[in-house]
Amino acid sequence: MEIEFRLVDDKELPPLVISMDENDKPKLVINTYYRIWLSLYRRTIAGILLPLQEKLDEVLDGFLREQRTNEKLYGELE
Repeated sequence: MEIEFRLVDDKELPPLVISMDENDKPKLVINTYYRIWLSLYRRTIAGILLPLQEKLDEVLDGFLREQRTNEKLYGELE
């Protein structure tokens, strides 16, 4: 999947923002206003990917368990 990357220079935005583009696909905004901070923590930021994936799995697995419990409770699938 192609990910949109956008560079901005804006004091009001955080260093990194993950959001959605017009087609509902992931978009990453990198704020060059914080280029010193980004430079200093570039390896730490890159190292966040595996823990982020694990945390997303936890959140989504919890949501799926909740949905399955609702199905069983309300008898939508028997």
